[in-house]
Amino acid sequence: MLLEWYKVAGMMLLRVNLRAGLLALVTTALLFMILWGHCGDISRFSRPILSASLTERGSNAANDAIECSINGEYTVMCRRDTDRDEVFVPFSLVHKYFEIYGKITSTDGVDKFEWSHSYGKIYHPKKKYDPLGTFTTFENYNVEVRDRVKCISGIEGVPVSTQWEPRGFFYPTQIAQFGLAHYSKHIIEPDPKRRIIDDGEKHLENWIVSKDAYMARDYDNSVQSNVIRFSTSDHISSQVWLKVNLSQDFVLSVDIQMKPNSSMTVVLQNKDKKETVYLHYITSMQLISAQEDHISYGVGVDPNWKRITRDLIIDMQKGWALLDKPKRRLPRNKFKISSIILSGSGSLDNVTLSSSEHMHMFYNAARWLLRAQSSRSGAWPIPVRRRMAAGVAELKPGWHSAMSQGHAISLLARAYHASGDATYLQAAKRALYLLDVPSHAGGVKALWMDKYVWYEEYPTKPPLFVLNGFIYTLLGLYDLHIIEGENSISLAKKMFDDGMTSLKNLLPLFDTGSGSFYDLRHFTLGVSPNIARWDYHATHVNQLYLLAGLDSDPILINTAKRWEGYMQGKRAAHN
Repeated sequence: MLLEWYKVAGMMLLRVNLRAGLLALVTTALLFMILWGHCGDISRFSRPILSASLTERGSNAANDAIECSINGEYTVMCRRDTDRDEVFVPFSLVHKYFEIYGKITSTDGVDKFEWSHSYGKIYHPKKKYDPLGTFTTFENYNVEVRDRVKCISGIEGVPVSTQWEPRGFFYPTQIAQFGLAHYSKHIIEPDPKRRIIDDGEKHLENWIVSKDAYMARDYDNSVQSNVIRFSTSDHISSQVWLKVNLSQDFVLSVDIQMKPNSSMTVVLQNKDKKETVYLHYITSMQLISAQEDHISYGVGVDPNWKRITRDLIIDMQKGWALLDKPKRRLPRNKFKISSIILSGSGSLDNVTLSSSEHMHMFYNAARWLLRAQSSRSGAWPIPVRRRMAAGVAELKPGWHSAMSQGHAISLLARAYHASGDATYLQAAKRALYLLDVPSHAGGVKALWMDKYVWYEEYPTKPPLFVLNGFIYTLLGLYDLHIIEGENSISLAKKMFDDGMTSLKNLLPLFDTGSGSFYDLRHFTLGVSPNIARWDYHATHVNQLYLLAGLDSDPILINTAKRWEGYMQGKRAAHN
């Protein structure tokens, strides 16, 4: 009996010990989870990514935790591998501390962690830079999708910038980049797909006319073509419309003549979500407005014929941005054009849908530059204030930029080459004048140590010596020189040579030993350096590789290679 009692008591004690052990294990795990999530300042960082060798250890995970003190300022929880005498820190800390980038990828079901030192991209030139060809790497640019582009003007056909003014303004640098990007895409892309909807001649569609509306086809002497005449009443149901039901190609081009209070509406539908958007192109000077599903662009009040070319998807996206709708990717194959609606009074011809119209966009930019250029100074004034840095006076509306001048020259030189119109060449030559005017006199020229000329992207006092804008200006000078004749002795050639001398002498000052400086304010203002973020650093490298193809001085190619190495984590040697 006593033996049986001992057996029962032993079994009870064993159960109690098992329960206590299980409770202790659960409590320990819970405490570890709480400590892991809240110890020190770990909330500053995202969920840590740990070494697989540690996570596989499983049961000993709690024993591996170790508190890491970061410069005595804060702590984070790390992992310790006593077998290997290693300490593993969360990658979120590495990312924040060293600006290292990484992500988990999966290939064929196998996860891998990809580590990269920078997010910039280098494009090694495949051939010598050609001023008649693509402009640097701009075939990769999509200026109109940038957040700081409010929309594409319905009147001018060029981007409206919100970079320093939320109401929007025409920024010459951005407009030139828009044109150069489309020119470059035109060169490398295949011919666009085009579908003529209605041209009044061979392609005739059956437009639907409401009872109180009017439509006819007749010959217009001013355009020497048969056109559509339309007129509707003030009633909302009075309209002339065409059912289209087309997808994939969303660049609409049309010759149109509209009287006041008239409009052309394009209806887009999302094939998955049954979402409908109405794009209204109206006789108005307004830039853009949006309310619910209706987005309106003013196309001006000029009663004469005009050619309108619109990327409908871009127009929709910019309207949504105005409504603060969540930003989302919009695959073009998810949408279709369901109809085109005409209201008011006017005429229509050559309705066409295409996959792109790069040269039309390019010439929109070229024509804007012709109209906006000062006939006296050859400059393109920038109509907003720009605050650059403490210690320098702000740039007041009407300031000029060497980068605007250089980009414009590059575009106008290509416009002259493509069209043969000497007006573009003359405008490019006029743009040189400002580059020889000192910044203190309203120009953009600065001198380093009273010796080396520098064309200032931002002509502050004292000068900042911005690197990327200076090199873009040099490219504009080179483009014009080649267009004028490579063997000619021109002002553009002299300015380019002077600038290259300055670049090769000052280039070492922009080297940080692990990256590059955006400018030289630490010299001219005596303040903290302005280190170029990786996308600007990549621009520096791409520019130097391009220039190295034009000038055999080893400082260009050697610097480009060294700076590219910085993007892979390499550093200058220390003592």
